Amino acid sequence: MKIIDTHSHIYSEEFDNDLDEVINRAKLAGVGKILLPNIDVESLDRLHYVSDKYTDYCIPMMGLHPTSVGEDYISRLDVIRQQFSRRNYIAVGEIGLDLYWDKTYEKEQIQAFETQLEWSIEYDLPVAIHSRDAILQCVNCIKNIGTDKLRGVFHSFGGTAEELVEIQVLENFLLGINGVVTFKNSTLSTVLQQTDLSRIIIETDAPYLAPVPYRGKRNESSYTTKVVEKLAEIYNVSSEEVGEITTRNAINLFRLN
Repeated sequence: MKIIDTHSHIYSEEFDNDLDEVINRAKLAGVGKILLPNIDVESLDRLHYVSDKYTDYCIPMMGLHPTSVGEDYISRLDVIRQQFSRRNYIAVGEIGLDLYWDKTYEKEQIQAFETQLEWSIEYDLPVAIHSRDAILQCVNCIKNIGTDKLRGVFHSFGGTAEELVEIQVLENFLLGINGVVTFKNSTLSTVLQQTDLSRIIIETDAPYLAPVPYRGKRNESSYTTKVVEKLAEIYNVSSEEVGEITTRNAINLFRLN
């Protein structure tokens, strides 16, 4: 089976003791590449260490996560921006809006998001969007900057059917689906019936959101097989077909070799 984990934080400290084993399990499961979104200035060294150690397998993105946006966001953006002149990245990410935890810096989040959307146009890179409790606001930001010039993924999509409609209008944007689709209390299986596999890529968001039967445990890239199996059930196709289509979608979006 072919799988690309398009969103994973395996550079985080949760993997310090067994990262080699995690990588080996991913390869055995059929995971061909793992894409690593950055979070903040403090995560840079960890991100680069893992992407350098597993060159061409763990591929980094660069961005400032919305929950890392505060009063000092401009200086943080400056540091993040400098990275693009020093290394190659597969995408601008993880960027976006998060209005679930705290709306104190909503204005600043929007400004930081739109600034990084402009970077994606400048560097001709896709974006990996975090949109927790903020899908429609993220769509508005994309429209502000230019839907025809932007491409990317709504990472960890878990929105409503109405929000899905708004995303599908953005022809160059896909849905990142992870372990949430396997949760019994999730409506995602029903919502996804409003679209098809041509708009979907696979992810983990490791170490978070492990799929059933691993829910509550640390997530890892090898568990993407459970996401694939659930999507095969939703669309009534084989797991191999899900893997082939979503892998092709990821290769096209991120321009992978």
